[in-house]
Amino acid sequence: MAAVAPGDHRVAVDRPVAVLANPTAGRGRHRRLLPEVLDRLSAGGRPVRVLDAYTRGQAEAACREAVADGAAALVAVGGDGTVHVALQAVAGTRVPFGAVPAGTGNDFAVETGFPADPLTAVDTIAAALRDGRSRPVDLARITTATGEHRWFGAVLAAGFDAIVNERANRMRWPRGPRRYDLAILVELARLRPRRYTLRLDGETHELDAALVAVGNCASYGGGMRICPDADPTDGLLDIVVGGRFNRRMLIREKPNIYHGTHIHHPLVRSYRAHTVEIAAPDITTYADGERCLPLPITITATPSALHLLR
Repeated sequence: MAAVAPGDHRVAVDRPVAVLANPTAGRGRHRRLLPEVLDRLSAGGRPVRVLDAYTRGQAEAACREAVADGAAALVAVGGDGTVHVALQAVAGTRVPFGAVPAGTGNDFAVETGFPADPLTAVDTIAAALRDGRSRPVDLARITTATGEHRWFGAVLAAGFDAIVNERANRMRWPRGPRRYDLAILVELARLRPRRYTLRLDGETHELDAALVAVGNCASYGGGMRICPDADPTDGLLDIVVGGRFNRRMLIREKPNIYHGTHIHHPLVRSYRAHTVEIAAPDITTYADGERCLPLPITITATPSALHLLR
């Protein structure tokens, strides 16, 4: 994991810390920790305010309002999905951010140096608040042809994984993890490489691919190191493309993604760029595990777009 370079700045003393908490993150297993999380955050010397939100839209609006109202910091308690919502409010601002990893997938928090244990992470955040300390990290900015934009912190999927997520979200049965497993089986049966146009810092690549991932960080999906060399402080994005995989090859290769060794497969290509343009028909992307924007999109690495309470 790349170290995050220090870049301290002072945090306003008299402003509250806004907390976005997802009680269903990690299938609810950390719900009982929230009172202690709040107590430990208070040790940072500032008042703590839990944001009132019940849907993703409400959560994003509440985060934006808190930032606009002058919150001293924003802290997300949950997994990558909760972090993704919070990033839309703090990206490109000087409001510092803390991630308490309490979800099923905590890739952004872990990859940017927060402790994997939720309470240890809270203590780290509280210490940074108390000392008025934050450190910069890069984010990725997605823009559509119509000017719509979103931010992501970890990885954007624009291939098989995105297609599986889209299938699972359309299914009404079964509930829980089995729905995702069934979606994988359905899409494996339908697997075919798609035709992509990639423009990497202006250089065009036309290719057929089953997997396309763009990483600000190395991992997604709870530790799958899809872009193993990605560094969230280098001002660049890592692009990993898996070519004309068939079903058997894809199933065989999936365990290697957890170790990042899939990049040695002869059908896998890796690139690095500041700006990435992706076009392909009928694909909706997923960023930080959340449904995002349809292709075509442009993704731009944005250095120091976020200030972490570490």
